[in-house]
Amino acid sequence: MFLVTRSIIEILEKKGPLTGSELIEESGAEGFSVWRKARKSHEIILSSVARHYLRLDRRLKELSRISPSIFREFLTYTVVGLEKQREAIERKCASLSSHIEKVSKEKIELAYEVMCAIGSEADPLFPLEKAVCVIIAGDIVYCMAHDVPRPERSTGKLVRGSDIDLVVVADDGIAEHVIKRIDDLIYQEKYRLLVTPHIREEIDYVVKGIDKVKEQLLFDNFGRILACKILQEGTLLYGNSSLFSRIKAMLKETGLTGRLLEMENCARAFRRQAEERLMQLPLESLTEEDRNLFYPADESEEFD
Repeated sequence: MFLVTRSIIEILEKKGPLTGSELIEESGAEGFSVWRKARKSHEIILSSVARHYLRLDRRLKELSRISPSIFREFLTYTVVGLEKQREAIERKCASLSSHIEKVSKEKIELAYEVMCAIGSEADPLFPLEKAVCVIIAGDIVYCMAHDVPRPERSTGKLVRGSDIDLVVVADDGIAEHVIKRIDDLIYQEKYRLLVTPHIREEIDYVVKGIDKVKEQLLFDNFGRILACKILQEGTLLYGNSSLFSRIKAMLKETGLTGRLLEMENCARAFRRQAEERLMQLPLESLTEEDRNLFYPADESEEFD
């Protein structure tokens, strides 16, 4: 559908401030076109409640970008309105922020309940809270989780927005059969949460030993860089706090904390350049690479 800026203004005058996704639905137009028209207009205000953080994208030469993507930020975390609607925009932003915080908190609480339940079933000779540390990562730790329904990759079933990223690291000396048991228990919970109609949450997880972490600190390919990025951003959900502190210390001692910060700073600069490019180029001149700057990337294929 061809969209003119006047159409967006008329929708906002009639409906009041809307999120990006609501505006796209009302207009019936393609998302990129709506975002661009709104951004270019001097009469339209875009107010984002998003927090930006580092994300890796193998499609990009630089490997790093800022999350949420430009499109996801517009869809889920941006309120669009008119100059005369400033107070209403502020109210809607406050409501949106409160909802995002609530969703993030609920997902963290669910993940903690899952790990406590698994802990009660694990080998009593290796109490789970001492044998492993469970690190939660992803948009949840930035209080940026959303509940917009999306299809789960392997089954196609709709799940409740952001997945729950968990990294379970086993300490030195934990037997392989114990690690396998932990993996099996988490998988059972993953399946239960996925198929239970009133829950429909997706856990994305990995279980590994501390030796695997040390190997990933080599930081010499996409998978290892991603693993380190996840460990760096993650917070302790459950388990051995001393082991968690050791992992954070290893990241710092190897200089990876600083390198990841440099990558994030570069990604922030790249994001600003990408938005400027997408605003200035004629639509017919946009390449697939240009559009990759706009749409979300998927890190999950390399979760290791």
